Amino acid sequence: MRAVRLHGAHDLRLTRIPAPGDPKAGEVVLDIRAVGLCGSDLHLYEQGRIGPMLPAQPFVLGHEFMGVVKRAGPESRDALGAPLRAGTRVVVEPHVACGHCEWCEAGHPNLCPHNIFFGLNPTDGALSERLLVPARQCFPLPKSISDGAGALLETLGVALHAVDLAKLQLGRTVVVAGCGPVGLLIVRLAHLAGVGRLIAVDPLARRTQQAKRWGATEVITARIEEILPELRSYTGPRGADTVFESAWAGPAISACLAVASPGAKVVLVGIPPDDSCSFVHSEARRKGLTLLFSRRMKHVLPRAIQFASGRAPLIPLDELVTHHWPLADTARAFSQNARYADGVIKTIIGPHR
Repeated sequence: MRAVRLHGAHDLRLTRIPAPGDPKAGEVVLDIRAVGLCGSDLHLYEQGRIGPMLPAQPFVLGHEFMGVVKRAGPESRDALGAPLRAGTRVVVEPHVACGHCEWCEAGHPNLCPHNIFFGLNPTDGALSERLLVPARQCFPLPKSISDGAGALLETLGVALHAVDLAKLQLGRTVVVAGCGPVGLLIVRLAHLAGVGRLIAVDPLARRTQQAKRWGATEVITARIEEILPELRSYTGPRGADTVFESAWAGPAISACLAVASPGAKVVLVGIPPDDSCSFVHSEARRKGLTLLFSRRMKHVLPRAIQFASGRAPLIPLDELVTHHWPLADTARAFSQNARYADGVIKTIIGPHR
């Protein structure tokens, strides 16, 4: 079957790999229908690595994905405990926790140190025609959710987890720095949560325009580290009660701390390209800030599906999808997204297009 492997920075190659065999007990083979291109995929594409992880061999990217069950092994039950059958449309939780360690048993599977993750070497992801996955990672999709929106449910799950960490309060002031897909979804969730002033900051106008449509009360089209005086004119001298950093970290972190009020929460969602994080210690210490590092997601996909389903969903995920590409053009899709060209917000790759 066809698949796209990452061989190094800017080196994606369409190739043929063996198709999955018959699924064992508790496994299913999926026909992959839609794969979202994530910011962490762009890290791997741009640098050939993410954080300290340097792939030892070529591998298949793609962790935001949905598909249709092609074959189900014996005793295959989905994440909700129902039998999985051929023909079922599902979204997949790509983080496979061990289920037995201290952190899993404490209800934090996203922190499991023994996990595997689809699309992160050495585990191949979904940029292929088919994939074998544990049935328990699968969540059935209603008909009202399109294939593209189904792939974006993982993105929404990441945003939901970040907002859960923040414990937002009604009427408070929130700043979202970085309005890529995750940042935009945080904006939408914060609006639905009933916050007061909701300020979205991003250097791309198409993103801040979408943030405005999704509930931001003020938008600023710039990098947060470049516009602190202007930003403070929106928050007032008190600052923001909650700040989400959903850019690619770097200098944005210090700016987020600077705009936060005393006692505020700052939720760090972005992944820095150089795997480092620095800020002025006194800024955080004297304000007594709480810094929260958001790691993937946990126990949120059922809520994500609920938010995205129905005739008039509270979160219309299809609005984020600006580009569709076939598997054969994956390299072009990554190049376009890395350059933020042609109005791209979210790219969906369809292996069967």
